[in-house]
Order: sequence, then structure tokens, then C-alpha cells
Amino acid sequence: MFRFLTTTAIVAAALPSAAYAQEQAARISFDIRASDTASALNQFAQQAGVHVIFPYDAVAGHRSSALCGSFTRGEALRRLIAGHGLVIVQESATMISLKVAPEDGDPSASVKPVAEIVVLGQGQSRQVQTVSTKAMAKVTGGTSPLRSLSRLPGVNFDSSDAHGTYEAATQLSIRGFLTDQMGYTLDGVPLGNMQYRNNNGLSINRALLSENNGAATLSQGSGALGTASTSNIGGTVDFTSINTTDGFGIDFEQSYGSANSWRSFARINSGELPWRGKLAVSYAHDRQGKWKGWGEQVQDQINIKYVQPLGATVKSTTYLNLIDRREDDYNDTSLARLKTYGWDFDNIPTFAMAEQLARITQNGGTAPAPYQAADHTVYQGGGVRRDLLGYEKLEYRLSPRLSGHSTVYLHMDKGIGTWADPYDPTPAAYGGSPVSVSAMRYDINRKGAISRLKFNAGRHVVEGGIWYEHNDFNQGSYLYGLQAGVTPTRFQQFYTNPFKTNFYNQYSTQTIQFDISDNWQATDNLRLNAGFKGVSSTNKAHSVISTKPIDGSIKARNWFLPTAGLLYTLDGNSEFFADYTRNMAAFVASTSSGPFSSSSQAGFNYIRGDLKPEMTNTFEAGYRFHNADLQLSLTGYYVKFTNRLLASSISAVIVGNQNVLQNVGSVSSRGIEAAANWRFAPHWSVYGSWAYNDATYDDDVQPLGGSRVATKGKQVVASPRNVGSLELGYDNSALWATLSGHYRSKRYYSYLNDSELPGAANFDLSAGYRFNRHIELQVNVMNLMNAHYIASTGTAGFVTSDPKGTYTTLQTAAPRQVFATIKLHY
Repeated sequence: MFRFLTTTAIVAAALPSAAYAQEQAARISFDIRASDTASALNQFAQQAGVHVIFPYDAVAGHRSSALCGSFTRGEALRRLIAGHGLVIVQESATMISLKVAPEDGDPSASVKPVAEIVVLGQGQSRQVQTVSTKAMAKVTGGTSPLRSLSRLPGVNFDSSDAHGTYEAATQLSIRGFLTDQMGYTLDGVPLGNMQYRNNNGLSINRALLSENNGAATLSQGSGALGTASTSNIGGTVDFTSINTTDGFGIDFEQSYGSANSWRSFARINSGELPWRGKLAVSYAHDRQGKWKGWGEQVQDQINIKYVQPLGATVKSTTYLNLIDRREDDYNDTSLARLKTYGWDFDNIPTFAMAEQLARITQNGGTAPAPYQAADHTVYQGGGVRRDLLGYEKLEYRLSPRLSGHSTVYLHMDKGIGTWADPYDPTPAAYGGSPVSVSAMRYDINRKGAISRLKFNAGRHVVEGGIWYEHNDFNQGSYLYGLQAGVTPTRFQQFYTNPFKTNFYNQYSTQTIQFDISDNWQATDNLRLNAGFKGVSSTNKAHSVISTKPIDGSIKARNWFLPTAGLLYTLDGNSEFFADYTRNMAAFVASTSSGPFSSSSQAGFNYIRGDLKPEMTNTFEAGYRFHNADLQLSLTGYYVKFTNRLLASSISAVIVGNQNVLQNVGSVSSRGIEAAANWRFAPHWSVYGSWAYNDATYDDDVQPLGGSRVATKGKQVVASPRNVGSLELGYDNSALWATLSGHYRSKRYYSYLNDSELPGAANFDLSAGYRFNRHIELQVNVMNLMNAHYIASTGTAGFVTSDPKGTYTTLQTAAPRQVFATIKLHY
């Protein structure tokens, strides 16, 4: 497959595709009243049908004259910003970005810090924040951008590795919702629900090199109406990739750090070619050592982005990502095992010991020290993932008032998850070891299309779109043999010739979504928006090999999911907002979770007619303030999460003691989120956020044919009530440093809340020096105080009750680790 990926990369790099949507010749009728410059730019954005990003602090106290008449978009904008010290840095059919003009003769202009690390949703009618490209660039190369989001109000991100890239133990919690209840996109292309053993997408770490991360935007509600996602009932994260550059450039980065970890990165930007196209090609090799036990995470990744203007009003963008990743597991632990073995206990150190313990597990006997039981850990586990993700996007302006964009995309994944199985010995004919390899294999072939149009009708901007996706997902469980007495040379690989096939199932999912909305500038101060979307997602399953086959289909459909909001601007600094959104999550088509994870055809048939998709109703209201030095945001919310799905066992009287999925009631989340960003002195800033979230189960759980479980009023698992972040930064364009802290209060991993994880705080320190525009040095210290705390929870699922702390579903946080990076720019 990797040969295929490499060939595809070479071909794609030669394709003249990518987009530019400048509107130069078309004229637009503008009626912008005299006002402060921020309001004038917002009026321009509304009337031009384009999103304008500009530094609010730079225009604070400025006023713009009225602009009435027929102008091209560029003419009108240049008239508005004349004399205000702003320049255009990026322009497309749908977005214009402005920045403060560099001072004449300033040799460090190219490395001046941008205005904000976090932008607190100014001008939005819903709770939304953006983490800037600048913030993304200050983490160690290879770090997940989700870790940068943990500074935002209400966001708790945890992982057992310092970089946050070990996929089996990365966990995002927002307002009582977890990772797989969020929606994720890259440049508008859906990434699925990003859960481990993903059936409909891939993680952002495998979709984009971290050095190519642009700004990332979090919507704590359900996100924009047209977001291409069927899992975003808890919120949406929209990632972006950085743009190609106008000039030729070469970038190198080399990192080295704790656990013998290192990463090499290179990027070439062609600049504008004779035919006006711009190409960027990036490659990274990453090798992260495990901080306990033995093993590593290794990956090779390529990004290609090509942008080509097609005439005056069309831009084409082509993106291609290829990755080959291998990762060794950190073993799950429990509170009891932490007391017994300590925080550094992980996998079995030698294969000889693994075989000895496997024989004891199978035949009985006493485990040698330090093991209290022969199966308290395993020799090895992990996985391999190979992905191809590509898209082709056209942005266009059809008339002075009508613009849009269309995207087609393809995602192919080949994956395997493995672990050294001490319970199923290898038959003599396949090697005879008492240990075998238990493997779950995955294949994804996902393709789709997105198309959107925006019409500017003066004070009304009407927008609509459609999204279609077809996803084929295959999943199989196998046992492979190991040679007795011979240590495997490479445990993580695509094995062949299984001695047993447990099952092989095929799934297909067809999704269609449409939306339409209207943004109405009712007065100069009041903007109203309303719209709705409709979603239909059909899952089909076919068992090719299985002792308990399941064949059939199930559909989640709702053609009216409304949203409404308002934004009231008091002046150029203050605004109020409120919004309401109703959303639905589609069913998951997988053997591991969802309706098809039922134990038998009888179990699936029993639930198919009555099972309802999960729904949310989200209400938000808040206040924002923004001036030259200070950003403030305060938001209150209430979320009603209904039709919650949970797997349970139903009685033999019904279908014979089968595990099935059922709706078990609702969850109520209510809370407050606050954030502030203050530049209190030249070069100095402080940022802080705090959130209180009361997320509790509204009902007891009544398993079909079982005993009632008293969950009513209990705190939602893995969801802390209090989350806070604090960040002190200094940046004088040459020297920069950031000290950050993050706190999460106590959490539970049992539905009855009888297994408590204490609250914890961790601190990180980053610093760097820009010698000139060509050389930078950066150091990152993770977990500065070397704190011991539980990071991810529920990695093996959540449990009804665990008062003795014996359930192995926890991951400990990495200790203090240090990484240094040298960056070269030519």
C-alpha cells in the first residue's frame, strides 16, 4: 500500500489544482455608515459576503467615514483601511485577513508576534474561540493540536504521552461530552469522530503535520450549521492547514528530547510559479520513545498542498496527506495496581518472561515476583495505521453577490491493532508459543463531496450547502501464531496467515446533509441568524465470517434540526450573544460499538425498530468585551442530552442473554465559562479561563431484563466539574517564554460515582529565542513539577461500580519531559 501512496503523492504533486477567489472586476453596491472602524469592517464583511479577520486592538479608537456607491471588493476595502495601519495578508472568495502594517525598515517584521494567542469569538452569535497559528507553533513538533485547545474555557484534554498523540489514550472532555461525541474537520473536510478504532475518519495527527497547523476553532455547542459531521452533539473543532507562501522558502526543524525522542521536519514552498500556482511539500520522520516500559511511536508523514488561480474569480486547492504510523501501547492500569506496582509499571520486559506467565495463566501456578497474578500485564500491544487523505477544493464567485465553494475528498485507511494474548496459545503448526497475537484489522474507504453557496442581499446573507459521504468500513478479528522461544523482531506489523478468524464484518454508511440559513443585520447593532439542517445516515452490516452473524440496516434521520441566534453590539468593544441549536448523532457502524455490536442477529432485531439516535438541545448566552489590551468572555449554557445510548444485557426470556444497545434516558449539563486575555505591559500578556460544568444523569438505568442501576443525579463519567487554565507569556519578537498551568477537579470512571479520581494540576514551560529571521531555538518542558496524576480514563470503557479500584481503564500522565528544537528558515 505504501508504494501506492508514494506513487499517488508524486502524481498529485504534479497536478495543477488549488484555488484563489479574488473578486477584482465585479462591482458591489456598498452602503456603509460612518462608525468606528471595527463596526465599519463588520458592515463591509456583511455586504461583501466575506469573512474578515482583523486585529481589533489595532483599530480601537479609530473611526471610518461613510462609504456609499459601487466599488469592487478590493477598492472598498482599501478605502476603509486607508490611514488605519492595516494591510491585507490573505484574500480568497470567502475570507480576507488583515494585519498591522510592519514598520519601514524593521528587519524583524516577518517574525513580529501576532496580536492574540486566543481569539474569544468576537462577532459570533455562539460560544466559539480560536487558538492562533502562533500558539500552535510554540509547542514541540509532533504535538497534537488538541493539547493547544486545553487552554480554552471548559476544555480538558488528557493523554498518557507528553505530545498527546498516543491515540488509544487521548481524551477530550467538554461540557460532559467526550472525544467521540464531538465533530472534527480539516479545512472543512470531515475527520469523523476521532475515536480509537475509528470507523469513519482519522485523528488530526494523522491528517496533518503539526508544523502545518493553522488556527483551530472550537465551538463548545454544536458548531456551524453546515459542519460536515454526524457526531458533533457536544461541539466542533475546525482545524486548518497553513497557506502556501508567495515567496520561495525552505524550513527545517530538528527536535530531540526525553525518552530518546526525536523528530525531523522539512518543508519547501515554491513561491508563486510562472503560471501563478504555489506549491508546498512537507515531510517529517517522528520517533517518540515510551516513558515507561519499552517501545516507541514511529511515523513517516508527507503533506502536499497546491494552490492555483483559475481566472479572476476561481481558485483551486489540492491537498494530499500520506502517513505510515506504528505505535506501541501504554498498558491500562487501575487504582489498585498503582498501589501494588507503582506508576512506572508497564509491559513485560522479555518474551521469555511473557511465555512463562502465559503458561501459568493457562495451566495454573504462582507468578514470579513482582507479579501478583500472571495476567496483570502483557508483553506488547499497539497498532499500525496507513492513511491517504486528499481533497480538491474550488472557491468561486459567480456574481458580485453570489459566491461559494465545492470540495471532493477521499480517505483510505489500512490499520491493525495488536496485543500479545496469553489466553490463546499458538498451535504447534503455527509456531507453538504459549503466546499468540490477537489482532483487530480495519479498512476504511471513504469518499464524499461538499458544496456551499452564499448570497449577499444587502442586510441579509443567505447561505446553504449539501454534504454527501459514502463510507465502506471492514473489520475483522484474528489470532496469529508466534514461534516458541523466539522473540518477535517486529511486533507491530500487518500479520498474515491467521490460525483462527473470530469474525470478519463489512459495513457501509451513506450520509446526506443539507442546510440553509439567513443572517440578517436587523439594525446597525443587532444581527439575527436562523436556519436548519437535515441529516440522513443509513448504516448497513454484512457478516462474512462470524459464529453469530448480524446482517441488516438501521437509519438515523431528522430533516429539521434548527438553530437560531442573535448578536447585539453595544459599541466597538462590547457585545451580547445568545443562541439555540438542536442536533442529532448518527449511529456508529462497527463491531466494537453501536447497534451492530449486539451479540447476535436476535439482539439486533430486537432493538432495531425502537432504537433512537442521540439528540442534544443547546442554549447559550454570553457577553464579550474587546479593546486594545483586554479580551473578556463570559458564557452561560444549558444542554439537554436525550436518547443516551448504553450497551446492556437483556434476559434469556427475551432473546437469550444478549448484549444490546438501548436508550437509557438523558443528561443535563449546565454551567458557566469565563476567559480573559490581558496584555498588561509591553511584550507581556496573561490569559486565563475557568469553567464550572454540572453534568449529571437525569435517570436511573433500567437494563432490559436486569436490575435498576441508580445513576440519577450522578456526575457524568470522565467529566470534571471545574476546569481552569492560566498562562503567562512574554514575547519581544526575539525572546519569548510561556508558563502555563491546567487544573481539572475530581472525576469518576464508574456510573455510580464510587470510584473517584482526585483533581490534579499540571504546569508546562516553553521558551525560545529568534536569533534572526533564519534561526530559532525552542525548549519545551512538559509537566514541569513532575506531578503524578491520572490522565485519560475509560480507555477500556466505563464500569457501573468499582469501589475497590480494580477495573483497569486508566492511563497515568507522563512525568516531566524536556524537548529542544532548532528551526531554520531560508
